[in-house]
Amino acid sequence: MELGLTVGDSIDRLEATADGFDFVEFGLAESADVPDSISVERLRGALDDMDLAFDVHLPFKQVVATPVPEINEAIVAYQGRLLEWAGDLGARKAVLHGTVRDPHDTDLRSTVATQLSKIVEAGEEHGVEIVVENVGHQPRGLQLTVLGDIAAEVDASVCFDVGHAYMEDGNDGVERFAKRYGELISHVHVHDVRGRGDTHMPIGAGEVDYGIVSEHLDGFDGTVAVEVFTDDVALLRDTASRAAGYLGSEFDSGTTS
Repeated sequence: MELGLTVGDSIDRLEATADGFDFVEFGLAESADVPDSISVERLRGALDDMDLAFDVHLPFKQVVATPVPEINEAIVAYQGRLLEWAGDLGARKAVLHGTVRDPHDTDLRSTVATQLSKIVEAGEEHGVEIVVENVGHQPRGLQLTVLGDIAAEVDASVCFDVGHAYMEDGNDGVERFAKRYGELISHVHVHDVRGRGDTHMPIGAGEVDYGIVSEHLDGFDGTVAVEVFTDDVALLRDTASRAAGYLGSEFDSGTTS
């Protein structure tokens, strides 16, 4: 298992917080000038200097599918362009939000499957594994079971966001997804949340029962990214250490030079 850190689209945050992790998950913003606006030379230098592997998160707001064929073609082309850039930079995985124009439109689900399959193929073309993330707590997010079933249908890997699953359906949702779709999970986002809406907190500060994660994903052999919205290195490393313990691994929670 590898333990990494989400750093948004900030190379500054990468340099300030990622020391001692195995990889970073770098976010691609929604701006039209991405990735041209990213300093590849500086990003490569930071990754090399800190001996970090590289993964990406595709734009958060971009949906996977709409009812309009021309828009769907453009979505695949757009994601393909970003995946080419990510692959050239050595990215291994790309997180894709499982969002659509209307997640309650059951007639759209076959289109979602087709779109996801095409994006997975685009990733494979550039050597990048697509991992589709559960965001069913959001207005455009596919529900947990729907996301899992579609991913299974097209043989797509999953990014299991534990906190998002809790926000959607409590600890029952965490357990149901981990138990039913565990074989699809290649990448995990770890953070803690509270039902009142507080999210992306250090593990132990919220209400998620990570014992459930331990029960179903003990010995997990994929990648795990700490997604805690703070630059406090001690808190980030503490969450990494706790996550490693729940998943049957270890992480040095001490500071590095």
